[in-house]
Amino acid sequence: MKKSIIITLLFILTTQIFAQNKTSKLKKMDTAEHYTFALSDKVTRQKVSFKNRYGITLSGDLYLPKNAGTEKLAALAISGPFGAVKEQSSGLYGNQMAERGFAVVAFDPSYTGESSGEPRNIASSDINTEDFSAAVDFLGLHKNVDRNKIGIIGICGFGGFALNATAVDKRVKAVATTSMYDIPRVSSNGYNDKVTVEERTKMLEKLSLQRWKDAENGTPEYGGKTNQDTLTGNEPQFVKEYWEYYRIPRGFHPRSINSNGAWATTSVMSLTNSQILEHLKEISPRPMLLIAGENAHSRYMSEDIYKLALAPKELMIIPNAVHVDLYDQLDKIPFDKLDSFFKENLK
Repeated sequence: MKKSIIITLLFILTTQIFAQNKTSKLKKMDTAEHYTFALSDKVTRQKVSFKNRYGITLSGDLYLPKNAGTEKLAALAISGPFGAVKEQSSGLYGNQMAERGFAVVAFDPSYTGESSGEPRNIASSDINTEDFSAAVDFLGLHKNVDRNKIGIIGICGFGGFALNATAVDKRVKAVATTSMYDIPRVSSNGYNDKVTVEERTKMLEKLSLQRWKDAENGTPEYGGKTNQDTLTGNEPQFVKEYWEYYRIPRGFHPRSINSNGAWATTSVMSLTNSQILEHLKEISPRPMLLIAGENAHSRYMSEDIYKLALAPKELMIIPNAVHVDLYDQLDKIPFDKLDSFFKENLK
């Protein structure tokens, strides 16, 4: 397989370079209740669960402003990044937005984290889009939520799925993405759409044969575990940045695929053949906010979506920020902008 194909799969199979062995410092954090951020003293957090239309039980955390009482609040469903869990970025976003007065559910996507679904660590354009609509179902039935004031935030790969869900689910009144990734586009075409048809064909031929192996073994292959504690130094810069978030105490969580596991290898097949955002323009006239780092390797995807989408739309570029800065860097994530965007549009 050509080097370009390997680079193409670095994000999808990012755990090829993530170690399974823990340092002693990581072991201290390796608990089921570990969160990568501190809960605000202005917010309550409660474990919740709800089913999507495929019968998969999704696990979430409900964040509410303290002393919300029976007040009806504007609400947000949040998920991502792709391969992360609710105890990482989506929970941090939930905590921050609840502090600003929103009811928020941050959830683990199907087949990952504490959500159900077998086999584990499977990605699907359709099911991951549906996960957002299932979260909207949940919010719309909650006593503290005004079901006419629901928005969604998608982080990284779940930015693409958030846009896809908003296009079809008219209950969603506004959508925002940060460090947006179109996972099916990258899976099929590689970064900056540089993978040729011939290269993609070779990749899919290999994955197609892997299906026979999986069927024979009765379980999918989870490739790429190298058991190394450190990077080699030869990885692309964006891979180093992922490692510096997921693999060290900053963002590590034992249930996160990108911290501690691997995607099922053949998940890539479905993603390459199930493109999303065909109906992007149908988000309008509901508003869209796209946020990306100035130096993010993924910036072009938000810019492309901005060009294709209809108004009302806004593209916000964060100076000096890389892709993973918008996972957890409170001085770079524009929470005040997210606050004003949703308060203005969830009326």
